[in-house]
Amino acid sequence: MVIGLVVHASHRPRFDAASRTLTGASLEWVTYEHEPEIRPLVGDLLRRKRVDGLLLGPVPYARAREVIPADLPVTVTRPAPLDLALAWGRALADGGPAVPVSIDTFGQDTVDEVADALGLDRALIDAWPFDEAQTVDDIVAFHRRAAAPLVISVRTGVIAAGVEGATVVSAQPEIATIRAELHQLALRVKSKQADELRFAAGVFLVAPNSPDPDRARIGLMNLLLNTPEFADCWIENRDRRGVVVFAHRALFEAVTHRWVDLNVLARAQETLGVRVVAGFGIGSSARTCVALAERAAARAEQEPVPGAYLIEDSGLVIGPMGAGGTALTFTYRSHDEGLEGLAAEVGLSAGTLSRLAAIERGLAGRAVSPGELAASLGITDPSGRRLIRKLSERGLVVDEGSAQVSRKGRPTRLYRLAITSAVPAP
Repeated sequence: MVIGLVVHASHRPRFDAASRTLTGASLEWVTYEHEPEIRPLVGDLLRRKRVDGLLLGPVPYARAREVIPADLPVTVTRPAPLDLALAWGRALADGGPAVPVSIDTFGQDTVDEVADALGLDRALIDAWPFDEAQTVDDIVAFHRRAAAPLVISVRTGVIAAGVEGATVVSAQPEIATIRAELHQLALRVKSKQADELRFAAGVFLVAPNSPDPDRARIGLMNLLLNTPEFADCWIENRDRRGVVVFAHRALFEAVTHRWVDLNVLARAQETLGVRVVAGFGIGSSARTCVALAERAAARAEQEPVPGAYLIEDSGLVIGPMGAGGTALTFTYRSHDEGLEGLAAEVGLSAGTLSRLAAIERGLAGRAVSPGELAASLGITDPSGRRLIRKLSERGLVVDEGSAQVSRKGRPTRLYRLAITSAVPAP
């Protein structure tokens, strides 16, 4: 697990101290001195390093939001009531008055909550909650207009600039606040990874009345090994009739068009001349997955035509899935040495690059997000982002900017595949 932390250089020791209790994760630091540095620094981190989660304050988040992938777990460290109460306490300990006071960045609800707890007159408190459009100059001007003898600020620039005629007290998040949010982010990342790593099994069976079942099974094995959709799967002989495939659940969902049909069965019948059925199982362990897949395949054998079933450990049964009517258009071998050589240069399997070429042709020039590409390949979203970065390094994708795919959330980066034009001519 890799977590990125975006902090002002002066806050690094505080965040260092908060992260010492976190184990099982490596940290990537982005430290900045001035706000304009934030976006390029965060963008550079995300390009050169696989990051599973990002922790940053409201200002860095506002400045870097456009370069942060929409599906990346992000925690924004917002000032907590405890941080404000401790800042007020430090002001009182120095002998100054608690009010009148002007406060920036904290939400009005937080200010009211702490003021009530301390028994302070709200009429003597001016607060300006955080707004993305705020600049340091804007906040300093607010404090000057308030003309209070005490200023409580979260912004580093305000503390450095000072406010004439006022005592400025820093209300940066305390170590306990940072630690709690960092640990919560780690738990979110862990939960997301556990869900993404949920695997499934598929069992492919040759019909028992095949004239030469051993030869048919070997042919089925070779067909699956050279099918682009299964390029990154674990495939092994099961018995005299069957082949077992292990893969991420999302891959099987893509190959079966969300458990509707399975084109590879039609291709198997066309290529091998034998009837092939399949069963898929999703469970809490590899053994359970295989057992459920065997039950699903046995059920598929009862159907009069080639097809497949899915059985989950929850009791859900889906099927029958049709064999589909269209054979696969692209295969690993159809690109010969040109694609194999390019795949070796990029550091991908030829099968994966072949699948990308097929996806590119299907897109017909349309840009795609990393999440959409991951879904098409049946891989996890983080793997899709890593794949985009690898392709980008070799010029096999073109950055097409970003788009707001929904009314809520962050914009998503879009890329156009450029695989086909890069494959050397035979």
